[in-house]
Amino acid sequence: MTTVATALHGIAPHSRDRTAQALRLWPVVAITVAAVLVMSLPNLADPFIRFDDYPALLAQPELFWGKTLHEGRWINYLWHLRGVVTPAWLNFAVYQVLWAVLAGALAVAAMGREGRAWYVAVLALFILVAPPATLISLWFNTLIPGLGIVALYAVLGCRLSIGTHRALLPVFVILSFWAYTTYPLILLAVCLVRTERHSLRDLIGLCVLFVVSFAAAILLTYTLNWQFHGVFGVPLDDWRQATPAADLSGMIANLPILAETLSFLMVKFSFMFTPAAYFHLAMLVGATLVLIRHAPREALYLHAGLWLGMALMVLQVLKLGVVAPSRSFLFVWIFYAVIVVRAAALLGRTPGLVDRMARNLTLLIVLSYMVQTFSQYTIYRPWQAETRAMAQVVETTDMPVLVYGDVMSLSGAKAVQLLSDKALVFRIEQITGRGIVLCDTDPNRCAAADQAAGTAVKVEVTTTGGQTRLSYPQGG
Repeated sequence: MTTVATALHGIAPHSRDRTAQALRLWPVVAITVAAVLVMSLPNLADPFIRFDDYPALLAQPELFWGKTLHEGRWINYLWHLRGVVTPAWLNFAVYQVLWAVLAGALAVAAMGREGRAWYVAVLALFILVAPPATLISLWFNTLIPGLGIVALYAVLGCRLSIGTHRALLPVFVILSFWAYTTYPLILLAVCLVRTERHSLRDLIGLCVLFVVSFAAAILLTYTLNWQFHGVFGVPLDDWRQATPAADLSGMIANLPILAETLSFLMVKFSFMFTPAAYFHLAMLVGATLVLIRHAPREALYLHAGLWLGMALMVLQVLKLGVVAPSRSFLFVWIFYAVIVVRAAALLGRTPGLVDRMARNLTLLIVLSYMVQTFSQYTIYRPWQAETRAMAQVVETTDMPVLVYGDVMSLSGAKAVQLLSDKALVFRIEQITGRGIVLCDTDPNRCAAADQAAGTAVKVEVTTTGGQTRLSYPQGG
């Protein structure tokens, strides 16, 4: 209990007061909000939605109920019960603004007390362009409440004393865990970068507090599942094809799955450009060496958080035997960004060639990734256009609409990595309020609908000139 008490105390009261006064949050947030809206422009008016995010958009809790058992997403389920359906573009804008607030608050918590505006702004933008953030943003309807919880905790980190802020950590860890499993690791990052007086005792206390909070979140999730599902645990859904390990040999057998997870992570972090992955590794190593030389205790704090999070992820992959999605490693990019920009700021205390190189490399990453993020959001536009065209056909008839062929083979579906043909069904429902039937996956229902209607609108998946598209009846 001594270590936990130390973590809750953090720093002396007079120092806490000065720090709280020094932090200036909202000007930085204004920059990140403007930046994220510009980067999101290609996806803002008509955002692309992953198929399992549609229940949140359409407020259909019965379709999400299974994820409370298989993923422990209890906060998200409550969000599905809200009974109010808002437009997708509004939900996406709200989600992106929350992400911008979180990025800005993290940057201010890490560097705002020094009053070096350029570095604070660059760190905020560095965090903002995280590739995992772009990946996970496609589930924006579901994750609004969870991201709001994490963003609130980051904002409180810029307003409350460190002792009070850390005292709230267990509550926020539990709530954020019920939204997304790795959100608590972002909360840990906030606490670590917010600390002013670094000491081994304080670091151990904070880590113990976090681990106890994380364990409590898992235990409470198991308890809720036992209460409502009759299962004490979080069993993985069958579609994951997990190979859970019962002992050490089972975990060793899952090492190739861990290697696959890390390989995907490197690819996603570099936007499919392998040399960029090695560039980031070199930046991390170089920035770490700078921190070790100029601020060794700060380096210890940041790497403790980074590797504690990685240890939890590695343990999960080896234990469950599933590939962890790259979007769940958002915390890794956050720690990476803080380490790099903090190192640049330390070098900036002595102006010279090294300082200019550090500043330029940092700015290069930010600007290039802003462009890459903007470009990433453009790839969904052809699919959105194709489905809007189909929706126009659906709206012109009262007959059942039957789709023949493999939707997943559509060129547009491959371009956006559709994940499930259900996405087309949900998409048409989103636009028209009507359902369609996929004959390739539900032939019996398709035949029944065709027979009952007498005449149905038949849409086919056809390939012409190397492109696979939807084709419609003459005049349709």
